Amino acid sequence: MLGFGLVVRFTIKAGRMAEFDALVERTLTGIRAHEPGTLIYASHAVDGSPDVRVFYELYRDRDAFETHEQQPHTREFLDQRSEFVESFEVTFLEAVDVKSTAWGAQ
Repeated sequence: MLGFGLVVRFTIKAGRMAEFDALVERTLTGIRAHEPGTLIYASHAVDGSPDVRVFYELYRDRDAFETHEQQPHTREFLDQRSEFVESFEVTFLEAVDVKSTAWGAQ
């Protein structure tokens, strides 16, 4: 398996983007410190859609994702996101092929 990934698209409530981004920053601090199985956790702004954030997450495997879901910083994010998020959509991904220096594939 070439990792376990997902994409999440968040639409943020009007006037709450700064607070949402601060929550994401706190979450990423915990991820960096405690999750070696989380290979990529990226929050993206969307050109032309200032109320949207798109996350790309890549984990070593499904177990690393499950470990991520149980972390205190992740639980805090999940518990607080409804304060800032109007809606969200999750798409789970399974890699079929890859070019990545992280996997040693070219």
